[in-house]
Amino acid sequence: MALNFVLGFLASAVVLQVIRYVINSWQCSRKARSLGCANPPQLPMKDPIGISTALELIRVAKEQMIPNLISSRYQKVSKQEGRFVTTMTFRSLGKKHIHTVDPKNVQAILATQFKDFELGAPRRQSIKPFLGSGVFTSDGQEWSHSRSMLRPQFTRDQISQLDLEETHVQKAFLAIPAGGNGWTAATDIQSIFFRLTMDSATEFLFGKSVESQAAAMNGLEAAGDNFAAYFDKAQWTCLRRAQFESFSFMANNKESRHADKQVYTYVDQIIQEQLRVMDSEKKVPDEEKGYVFLESIASQTRDPLELRSQLLNILLAGRDTTASLLSWTILLLARHPEQFKKLRQIILETFGTYSNPHDLTFAALKSCQYLQYCMNEVLRLYPVVPFNRRVAVRDTTIPRGGGPDGLSPVFVPKGGSVMYSTFIMQHRKDIWGEDVEEFKPERWANRKSGWEYLPFNGGPRICIGQQFALTEAGYVLVRLLQRFDQIDDVNIDRPIRYGLTLTMAPGDLLTVRMHQADNA
Repeated sequence: MALNFVLGFLASAVVLQVIRYVINSWQCSRKARSLGCANPPQLPMKDPIGISTALELIRVAKEQMIPNLISSRYQKVSKQEGRFVTTMTFRSLGKKHIHTVDPKNVQAILATQFKDFELGAPRRQSIKPFLGSGVFTSDGQEWSHSRSMLRPQFTRDQISQLDLEETHVQKAFLAIPAGGNGWTAATDIQSIFFRLTMDSATEFLFGKSVESQAAAMNGLEAAGDNFAAYFDKAQWTCLRRAQFESFSFMANNKESRHADKQVYTYVDQIIQEQLRVMDSEKKVPDEEKGYVFLESIASQTRDPLELRSQLLNILLAGRDTTASLLSWTILLLARHPEQFKKLRQIILETFGTYSNPHDLTFAALKSCQYLQYCMNEVLRLYPVVPFNRRVAVRDTTIPRGGGPDGLSPVFVPKGGSVMYSTFIMQHRKDIWGEDVEEFKPERWANRKSGWEYLPFNGGPRICIGQQFALTEAGYVLVRLLQRFDQIDDVNIDRPIRYGLTLTMAPGDLLTVRMHQADNA
């Protein structure tokens, strides 16, 4: 009897869900027609719920080939429709998503219809458990508060102070010694970049570097007993939560909680120390100390949890964005010796040699056009944040993607998800030309980008640390190319894979050999 009751209850629940789905679909279709909208093409799926779609994503994530998967999905739908498709729908774990690589749609959700969309529950479920409330995890007034608190910290005066960067560049160079013949050993330079940016970012933010470079050289990183390793682990868990959607809790485990705790313990100790200093009478005169991000925002709030959240949000952006850009840039320069040679010659003419540098300033870095062209092209080919999404806060539309020709507006119901890919958009041949897959910095000589190029997002949420990241990356590249006159990729024939956490870096070790210049 009890079993029959349970089976009857479950059957009734399924029937109710089906009825709800039918009613919701009918209501959405009715609203869509009233607004002149049409449906985008749908990705063919093996099951109506989209379990296979989610499992495919998880499998390909392990292979580190997610960009290729998304590209293949667009190719599949385009072949199905007999035209080039830039907006489609698919289901994953029962939820319907709109996916677009149309600049007009991206502009709408990020700017012209900004108030119709928010980060929504997916972002909060996946990232907020680690980063807390900050610019990358919050919406509405909470986001506005974080944004207004952080914006003054990224003035030109702050980002143009490059003495701190030089200190950490020199520490990084200790990990790349050249032998008697001028060549370094085969070196994983990506790990060095991530440690460099972790050290410089923590000193800028905390007033105290975690010294991950020194820890690695002393063999501590292998044991995972350091802040940087726990920070990376916590990010990886955030990605897993995002992949599991509504089942994000499945990504949490003892190991992930331990990583979070270690990060929090370290940051909280620094916060408490800073607050004690600010409350004491033994304050260091302003002219005797440099700028410290934590001290500046602590003058606006004394809430330890809010301070921790703001620090972690900016640490993610300040460390990972720059390190990923540097890694992709060296990978491409190592595989394109002509562009490497051209950039190095311009750097020597503009900034002098490694042992006798000059004019290494914010203004000079920004005005070095070919350096900027190279970074632009790297960010086009390998955007640091290749995928993103927004959730509709009310019934709304996006400009196009529906109907047989893809030019009709598309209805987005309240709570509906719109995903977009800067990676696919920045690889569109109809926008960038037949040579879209080639690394050609020269393409930027007479080009002004619009919404088809979004390496740092756009609209009100455009990255406030954009110039900070470009300045730091530019400085490191200049010093590296001043010192080395040749860079060889040890695995030049290896296909590129994509290491995705909350940002995207090369998926395999970036192992290079470098030759030190005679005048270095």
